[in-house]
Amino acid sequence: MPRFSIIVPVYKVQGFLRECLDSVLGQSHRDFEVIAVDDRSPDGSGAILDEYAARDARVRVLHLPENVGLGRARNAGLAQAAGDYVLFLDSDDHYTPGLLAAVAARLAATGDPDILVFDHVRTHWWGRGGRSEAADLLAAAGLETFGIRESPQYLNLFLVAWNKAYRRSFFQEHGLQYAPGLYEDAPVTYRSMVLAERIACLDRIGVEYRQRRQGAITKTPGRRHFEIFPQYEGLFAFLEQRPDLDWARPLLLERALDHMLFVLAREDRVRPADRGDFYREIRSFHRRHLPEGGFPRPDGWRGAEMRLLASAPYATYATARGLRDLRAAALGGRRRVAKKASETALRGWYGAQSKRPLDPRLAVYAATHHRGVTGDPAAIYEKAREIAPHIRGVWVVREDAVDALPPGIDHVTPGSRRYHEVMARATYWVNNVNWPGTLAKRPGSVHLHTHQGTPLKYMGADLLTKPGARHGFDVPQMLRRADRWDYSLVAGRHAERAWERAYPCHFTSLRTGSPRNDVLVKAGPERGRAVRERLGIPAGDTVVLYAPTRRDYRRGGHVDRFDLARFAADLGPGHTLVVRLHPSLAAGVARGLGLADLHRRGVLVDATDEPHVEDVMLASDVLVTDYSALMFDYALLDRPIVVHADDWGAFAASRGAYFDITADAPGHVSRSYRELARLFASGTWQDAEAARLRSGFRERYCEFEDGRAAERVVRLLMLGERGGALLPAARRTDGARTRPEALIER
Repeated sequence: MPRFSIIVPVYKVQGFLRECLDSVLGQSHRDFEVIAVDDRSPDGSGAILDEYAARDARVRVLHLPENVGLGRARNAGLAQAAGDYVLFLDSDDHYTPGLLAAVAARLAATGDPDILVFDHVRTHWWGRGGRSEAADLLAAAGLETFGIRESPQYLNLFLVAWNKAYRRSFFQEHGLQYAPGLYEDAPVTYRSMVLAERIACLDRIGVEYRQRRQGAITKTPGRRHFEIFPQYEGLFAFLEQRPDLDWARPLLLERALDHMLFVLAREDRVRPADRGDFYREIRSFHRRHLPEGGFPRPDGWRGAEMRLLASAPYATYATARGLRDLRAAALGGRRRVAKKASETALRGWYGAQSKRPLDPRLAVYAATHHRGVTGDPAAIYEKAREIAPHIRGVWVVREDAVDALPPGIDHVTPGSRRYHEVMARATYWVNNVNWPGTLAKRPGSVHLHTHQGTPLKYMGADLLTKPGARHGFDVPQMLRRADRWDYSLVAGRHAERAWERAYPCHFTSLRTGSPRNDVLVKAGPERGRAVRERLGIPAGDTVVLYAPTRRDYRRGGHVDRFDLARFAADLGPGHTLVVRLHPSLAAGVARGLGLADLHRRGVLVDATDEPHVEDVMLASDVLVTDYSALMFDYALLDRPIVVHADDWGAFAASRGAYFDITADAPGHVSRSYRELARLFASGTWQDAEAARLRSGFRERYCEFEDGRAAERVVRLLMLGERGGALLPAARRTDGARTRPEALIER
């Protein structure tokens, strides 16, 4: 008996079916059967199913003699299922990697509940969307099980069949079957949820829910959408037979009305000519099933709509809805006008403050789009506090990041009145990204750009030859902002050449090294041990840090290169896998696709939110990356680096690179997961060849990194010191040490 039966109803999806089946058959958890139900599909879907069944014994195909629709096709598959749990998957959707392993782990941890609910992400025809509205609810459930009576908010979870794993015996015991027609999910979902004694949640994206541009029945206007009413009538007929579920009637009435009003509002479902009839059907349903004690109405417009159902005819409802839309449009217009007026006033304030003298004792700092006190600016700020305490530092920090600031940090929020005053008066501007274009550079001010690492991939003007990579970037505007830079920090001659090519502007390159890397050069082993303890890493474990970068050939930037759970398992006992996502992916769907769940289960450590990446590097023993600039910094630790370059051709073609990292790597290169796993299984990752490659890489790309970069910047630019003592020692490839002819180039 398999652990899972996955039922896939199939109708007119030949263009998507292979992706769907591959996503199931490629799961790391292998104990399942696939029951594919060919609902008399008129295209080539049936042949595709037979092809898969011929080469994989886990696939069984049912060819129905006639088309019966989605609900009854699911029933046909259910009758053949033998698994402990049943999952339904629509054939134009697909599973995310590692889903079944995560479901199996959660079921085991919660003692085989009646239902397990997981998350999804909408994949529109123009690209992937964000996390679903259910994400917060799923996360709040934690590892506990619950029933709907004590946790009714979970009736708000997405109303579909394919985001759940049902215990098959529970399904059979209660005679759950899908009715014919549209909206067949509603009665089964709500019946099962109120009948279940134990429900568990998995805060993980399990399904890529495809939003097709055309062909989806739910997005085809017409009278078929009236089928929602008999579906809910069936649900309430069931409740009439179950007085023990009277507590659920008010809750389910609110859910039913919410669903019906949602459909009514959709122009791609109910045609304008049918809206009056549809509204009257909602009122009739409301009248028939309204319990004596009423039901809980939500706040806002939806609650107002439900109150109108008691007495208002369609004309009154339509007028109220029209007035609401007009008020919303007017309010939006007033807000836009107010925002424009406020911005104009603040620009005027900036102009007025710009007439005052620059404050030679004021420096303003920002990092990573105002997300906090990090990177090179943070290192310069700390050194200035130490050796130039007369210079007051003020940080620009977003409102949502203020609470995470270290104690004692003077800060302003972008766009505020004080922000404009500080920006106008500060002599020193220090940032690792560009300042807004609305801020004019004042004569005498010093703009120091620190960057966010040594570049491998194309940046700035070089993106003009890579239209996919520059999507969303205004390169000419980027260069106009860079024209305000006075100085650009570089870690080596490679970075100097790349930045001057990428930003053909007016700045001077400073061969100082990267201030944020001073700690990597100077920190002792105790700091790394302290970070390991804080992250909960067992003492003595070998820590493997995996730091992938974003891809420009995929909308959204995230691509899973391999199964993280499999890699963690293949590393074996005595190893801890630590994952650090690229900052641009931290707030997207990447963590919901499995990383957050694996972290909660203790399979790996998600260090994406660690404020200082230097700490994460110090806590690790080896770096596995693809094309992240982190490798240039990590080389300073003289610890092994493995470059996983299985898609180097696609990456280089879509983004562009200043050199071939596979030919000039800081360590061994793997071009498939099998090669990566073999490097670690054999111990090759830390052999003499790895050390030789790492040493050469460090000599070529980290010439000016000697642990004194922050001091050098402060003494040069804020204290005005000059002299040979400030010059960084440059490494030659023959191992000898020399000094560059000048600290300042150009």
